[in-house]
Amino acid sequence: MTLGVLLGIVLSCLFLLSLWRQNSERRKLPPGPTPLPIIGNILQVDLKDISKSLKNLSKVYGPVFTLYLGRKPAVVLYGYEAVKEALIDNGEEFAGRGSIPVFDKINKGIVFSNGRNWKAMRRFSLMALRNFGMGKRSIEDRVQEEARCLVEELRKTNGAPCDPTFILGCAPCNVICSIVFQNRFDYKDKDFLNLMNNLNKNVEILSTPWIQICNNFPAIIDYLPGRHRELLENFTFLKHYFLAKMIKHQESLDINNPRDFIDCFLIKMEQEKNNPKTEFTCENLIFSAGDLFAAGTETTSTTLRYSLLLLLKHPEVTAKVQKEIDHVIGRHRSPSMQDRSHMPYTDAVLHEIQRYIDLLPTSLPHAVTCDIKFRNYLIPKGTTIIASLSSVLHDNKEFPNPERFDPGHFLDENGKFKKSDYFFPFSTGKRICVGEGLARMELFLFLTTILQNFNLKSPVDLEDLDTSPVNNGFVSVPPEFQICFTPI
Repeated sequence: MTLGVLLGIVLSCLFLLSLWRQNSERRKLPPGPTPLPIIGNILQVDLKDISKSLKNLSKVYGPVFTLYLGRKPAVVLYGYEAVKEALIDNGEEFAGRGSIPVFDKINKGIVFSNGRNWKAMRRFSLMALRNFGMGKRSIEDRVQEEARCLVEELRKTNGAPCDPTFILGCAPCNVICSIVFQNRFDYKDKDFLNLMNNLNKNVEILSTPWIQICNNFPAIIDYLPGRHRELLENFTFLKHYFLAKMIKHQESLDINNPRDFIDCFLIKMEQEKNNPKTEFTCENLIFSAGDLFAAGTETTSTTLRYSLLLLLKHPEVTAKVQKEIDHVIGRHRSPSMQDRSHMPYTDAVLHEIQRYIDLLPTSLPHAVTCDIKFRNYLIPKGTTIIASLSSVLHDNKEFPNPERFDPGHFLDENGKFKKSDYFFPFSTGKRICVGEGLARMELFLFLTTILQNFNLKSPVDLEDLDTSPVNNGFVSVPPEFQICFTPI
């Protein structure tokens, strides 16, 4: 009995200590809902639609508030002014990568690293993607080639209803394969299909409420079964896949004639082999290659899939885009990036698609790299920062009726394309997506090539087409739908 009483006293003391530390910490941070011990504010957040929860909380606590996801606080930035002030005006201080427990063992590469490692990998990857001094072909050449291959695959459907998910996933994945490995794959290649399957599963798993729970309660990751284990197994597969590619490249490397991203990285490794502090290691190569695939495959294919759904739902928009394609490009040559500046309506449609679908509602979490005073609050170094991109892309002052799909959001009174400072689909600041330029290129070239060659038809009544996302966690995933590609 004495032991039981003692244990009760100890547990009570630990509970009170936890409450005291939490309250002491909260006094310095922005306001927010009162967290419960251990679970924080998890009961006040809809894990299937985090954006909606953040919107409701911002109405109570303002544009900068604190949310406890588990035991640790996260500062939420809601609205254009707060996001801009943090990620752009104080970009260096908000450039850290926030903790994502399911990925905490990955601290290399571009996406999940911090400090010197992140800066070195980001700088190298940007240079490689922009300059592409790898072989004789530009990135645009490769995307155009893949667009032609995509059209040939779509012709094989013979105008019958089909689910475009698989084909639209192959195209951007092949572009990344061409950049990283030099060559593309046939859409039925088993090695390619295995790679695609792992990438697709990872994004699907990351968008489930279970992963949000794992991230909020990291202690369970190593002890409980669940889909987070499948996620880690997939990452292990990808790590071995890229390692095998790296070894093959080492065997045939010609330092005077780099063929792709891996070759360029291996050459950099050789140049810095005597530098004990170099970030150019085998491990960083493997994870950087993996990041290019993760960021450049599924997100682009999901955007393409969502684009076709919206174009099906709004045939009047599709007709205007096709009219502009006929006028500027015609039927007898492939679209090029030079065409985009002469196609204001198409440009507006592509921007509106990305704004409307809100692909990454909260982006990936940031973290402050030092103690910082922000709007009279003291945010300690390492605190997780959640930037609501939804609140910027769906701002009703910048975009009247933001829940409505309307290309007019990006057109002026003369029908010319109108830029918006609120266009943050790739995030903003120091951590803006490395592959932004490539993604924008793919979206334009793939969609214009499809609409140049096909009319789109829905096998179901347009009123029955639902464009609401089926999952609004990490990625906004469109519902499944059927489409007919009728050759023009």
